[in-house]
This record gives sequence, structure tokens and C-alpha cells, in this order.
Amino acid sequence: MLERISKKIGVTKTEIKILVFMLVVFISGFIYKSFIARTEEVKFNVYDYSDEDAKFYNSKTDSVKSEQSVDDYKKDILNFESKNFKEITKKVIPKENSINLNTASENELVNLPGIGEKTAKKIVEYRKQIKKFTNINQLLNVKGIGNSKLNKIKKFISLN
Repeated sequence: MLERISKKIGVTKTEIKILVFMLVVFISGFIYKSFIARTEEVKFNVYDYSDEDAKFYNSKTDSVKSEQSVDDYKKDILNFESKNFKEITKKVIPKENSINLNTASENELVNLPGIGEKTAKKIVEYRKQIKKFTNINQLLNVKGIGNSKLNKIKKFISLN
């Protein structure tokens, strides 16, 4: 009988035996799960971490100065009085073609959109290496400047 089935389906006797075995196991598992096994509600354990949180927030941490609690530390960090912002300077967007790449200082280069102090310093260092910019696209050789950043600053720089 297995030979006739295997010829019609195009599988070997061993493959048919394996398929029958898998079918029997699946059906017996389904019957066991559906009719024999008890279905119990799963109970979730609820843990209360409020004690641990209180210990954390009330303890002194290494990042906080000695004798200073976490609450005092938060007050210092979240202090937004205007005196803390006096040192911040706004970028003054330069006029078109107003910054000469071959003579500009780091402070002038920082005013370019997307250029920070580190990138300005890298531009000046690169300029010292090559002696003089001959093409604006040479800025692509500076780490931190890609095509998109170059396109943003192109209209503000010149080589004169």
C-alpha cells in the first residue's frame, strides 16, 4: 500500500512514514491540549519597587558633591536663571561671499551655518597644511564637512 501511495505522490516510503508520524503527533497534541489539559489562568506577579526607588532618590551619589543631596543636585541642574546664559553667544550669519577661506579666523568660520568650534579649527589646520585654498570643494577634505554642509556654506565663503 505504501508503495502505491509513494508512486502516486512521488515520495519515498520513509518520507510517508515521517509525514504520518508528524500527523499523529500533531493530532494527539491537539486532542491533549483541547480536552485533557486543564487551562489555568496565568497569574502575573506585581512587584512594588517603591522602597528601592526611595533609597535611590534619598541616597548620596558619587556624581553629587559631598554633603549635597540628589534633590539639591536636581535644583542646581535645572536652574534656568538668565545669569547661566550670559556666556552663550548667538551666531551672526555672515553676508554672501563675506568670509575669505584663506584669511578667516576660527571665530569667523564658527559663524557659518553648521560649523562649530572643532570644525573651524580643522579648517584652519587644513589650510595651514595646503598653504592656500584654490577651490571651495577642497573643504570636502576636512573631516566633518560633507556635500550637504558644503552646500549650506558655499554662498558665504570666497577665495579672494
